[in-house]
Amino acid sequence: MSRPQFKSDRGQTLPIYIWMTGILLFVAFAFFAFAQAASARNGAQSAADAAALAAAQESREQLVERLGLAIGEGDDWLDWLAGDQLTDADAGAAASALAADNDSTVNGFDMTEVDGFPGYRVSIKTNYTVGDSIIPGTETKHATADATAIIKPRCDVDPSADVEKAVEFDCDGGESFEFDPDDFELDDLPEASVLFSVHLAE
Repeated sequence: MSRPQFKSDRGQTLPIYIWMTGILLFVAFAFFAFAQAASARNGAQSAADAAALAAAQESREQLVERLGLAIGEGDDWLDWLAGDQLTDADAGAAASALAADNDSTVNGFDMTEVDGFPGYRVSIKTNYTVGDSIIPGTETKHATADATAIIKPRCDVDPSADVEKAVEFDCDGGESFEFDPDDFELDDLPEASVLFSVHLAE
């Protein structure tokens, strides 16, 4: 009587092993592709944030300069202190410069307002792509993002104050200042960050 012949388990499991290995490799490459995309998106958002903040900071500096000129000339400078005279002069150039530093390009720039505060909305596109991956088209896909930064006054002035006389006002942090148009120099102005705050809009 002959003994029964059993097929080798190795011959049965080898195709399953190859199939499972292929699936695992595909999943690994897919995760890598998503990680590439996430990295590009994060880079784009960082570039947009930096560009928007640069625009607002540049505009804040100009705002303070014009405030000083208005006080010295005896103009109605309270509007400047309230941030109501914001312009986009040079702000766009500042945004473009910061975007370039982050290997990106500004493709949208607008003045805006958030909760009554003026600011800038900046849209950027990365100069680099997501990169090669198992997902078709990523080698030519650029990441995009946008951000908004606003300028908020940090000082309070009595609306009835006479700008032709000495005016005292209080700022956040307990600091107080007094400007007298008849005895004023640009050096009397505090730092721009004392008069106005700049931050990203939520």
